[in-house]
Amino acid sequence: MNRDWLKISFIYVGTVIGAGFASGREIVEFFGVYGLKGVIGITVSGILFSLLGSLLLLKIYNNKIEGFDGLVYGIFGEKLGKVLDAIMIVSLYTGFSIMISGSGAIFKEELGMSFDFGIVLTVILSFLVFLFQLEGFSLVNSVLVPLLVLGIVFTSFYLTMRGGYNFHSINGINLTHKGNFFTSSLLYVGSNSLIIITVFSSLFPLMNSKKTAILGGMVGGVILYILSLSILSPMLIYYREVASMDIPMLKISNYIGNSYRKFYAIILWIAVFTTAIANGSSFINRFSNSRYKMIMAITFCISSIPLAKLGFSKLIGVIYPIFGLIGFFILIFILVVL
Repeated sequence: MNRDWLKISFIYVGTVIGAGFASGREIVEFFGVYGLKGVIGITVSGILFSLLGSLLLLKIYNNKIEGFDGLVYGIFGEKLGKVLDAIMIVSLYTGFSIMISGSGAIFKEELGMSFDFGIVLTVILSFLVFLFQLEGFSLVNSVLVPLLVLGIVFTSFYLTMRGGYNFHSINGINLTHKGNFFTSSLLYVGSNSLIIITVFSSLFPLMNSKKTAILGGMVGGVILYILSLSILSPMLIYYREVASMDIPMLKISNYIGNSYRKFYAIILWIAVFTTAIANGSSFINRFSNSRYKMIMAITFCISSIPLAKLGFSKLIGVIYPIFGLIGFFILIFILVVL
């Protein structure tokens, strides 16, 4: 049986799970603050990830779309298409730089190495993946994402069992600046929409049937749902300790053992790396027909380093909300029109 659907689902998971997800910060911010109501919110987002992911892949397969430019120009026309294409290019470039910055922070703060070493190493590894285009991108995700899933599930299961399911944050709060747990789940899916659209639009070569497209999106969404619940559980147990922390999962992984924190830091780096290559591969794929593709890849990687040095938290705080909102509206429009 063809396993391309599994490759697609791994790419889906690797694309969404960045530093914010694996660190637990996103889960606390979007769901943990609502207490056990956050479970309902995660369920809503899991359903949306599965349904919207499958539907988008199916539409890409049916319309034989290869690349984000073909997608937006075909739907929005030349003028608006150029604007959205430019937004996508900037989004992918900054998204790659944000992940590279996060990599430097992990190497410096958790692995005892220099910030610059973490940045340069991740850039070099990313470039090697870019050389093999979609095949390299798919292979890396097929190897790293299962390790990422196992690492997160084991860590969360151990911490939840240790806490005895003694949740400190049950009721949570009813309203935040994101609204309630339902609107927060919509915003969470929206914040990932732009990168999902751009990555999915390059996956047509992996889709040999409607079944492959549907299964890829559905299984990827289910895995994201399981991982989200896995992280939310220990977050609710240790909520008082981690509510205001930037990387809560690293803090509570100390309860497993001091050395285990470094292991989870590697898991966190894998999450950063898979999201980095998702952004970078989509950017390079946008110029796949260019005779200067190799030079473009080298320039892309090197030019991301100065932006990465601005700092992970500064970049993510300014850029993510803007592109998240844009991506959500583009996703809805695409699903309606196609």
